[in-house]
Amino acid sequence: MTSLHRRTKAGGEIEIQMSIDHLAWRGETKEPGGNSGRGLLLRLEFQSDPSLLCAVRGAVERLTESFGFSEPECRAVTRAVDEALTNIIRHSYKGRPDQPIEMLLRSVREQADAKASEGLEILLCDQGPSIEQADLCMRAIEEVKPGGLGLHFIQQSMDIVEYKRANGTNRLRLVKYIRAPKQEELKKA
Repeated sequence: MTSLHRRTKAGGEIEIQMSIDHLAWRGETKEPGGNSGRGLLLRLEFQSDPSLLCAVRGAVERLTESFGFSEPECRAVTRAVDEALTNIIRHSYKGRPDQPIEMLLRSVREQADAKASEGLEILLCDQGPSIEQADLCMRAIEEVKPGGLGLHFIQQSMDIVEYKRANGTNRLRLVKYIRAPKQEELKKA
């Protein structure tokens, strides 16, 4: 398990601590409590403090790089996670910086057309109020105004985006699969 903590030192200096207690690589692992981790790679628990997002982005970016995503895909996945977390902090927790967020990153496999493709599943969990599907609306991308494009970025970047509420927890599931280069791309290289 990994946890992030923010503390203010004497003199006003802010210190962010990140500790990793559990990191597995591509395989069946056991989560705390003995449950199968279905390829658990990393588990983060942190507060809804926006100052922690930089550390979370860094962890996601490093993991996507080591997982084998291209540089643009690493940036896209990291941006999607950042947008989703920003929405949790802003909308679910109304900006309160002391609320719990849990993020699980797992290795998954897609079975399509007799070929298996490896992917990364990111599950974001918060304890905020239930969100109605109708409230998950996106503004028209043609509208020129600041804000409101986070859901567009998330859906553009990820292969699967699913939201559900279970046992008093909001669960946002994001999945990105590693794609083999297309034949045209191989010929150019």
